[in-house]
Amino acid sequence: DVQLVESGGGLVQAGGSLRISCGASGFTRVDYVIGWFRQAPGKEREVVGCIDSSGHNRWHADSVKGRFTISSDNAKKTVYLQMNSLKPEDTAVYYCAFHGGIGGCTEGHFGSWGQGTQVTVTS
Repeated sequence: DVQLVESGGGLVQAGGSLRISCGASGFTRVDYVIGWFRQAPGKEREVVGCIDSSGHNRWHADSVKGRFTISSDNAKKTVYLQMNSLKPEDTAVYYCAFHGGIGGCTEGHFGSWGQGTQVTVTS
């Protein structure tokens, strides 16, 4: 069973930066994808980006491209989301998710989810 724990959320001013983390355990797959998603109040959950098990193949949604960067530390089994130039519209609960496969970065591919961490960006 895959366990995912997000951490590092908090309150930040617009234009600031924040790095959140996703610690993963309980899997032995060589090929997998970790995704970051977010959900704002009253909004549908949306994909932020994904990174595969190599740590080199990454994809970021247009809404965050150039501001957010996904990275990983396989030794620590941790995936990070570095968020720069934050905007109030980035305010959401951020979730990480696991997909034991060779591809896919849409919500339906992911079977394991963390509990989420709140990111709030003030004006």
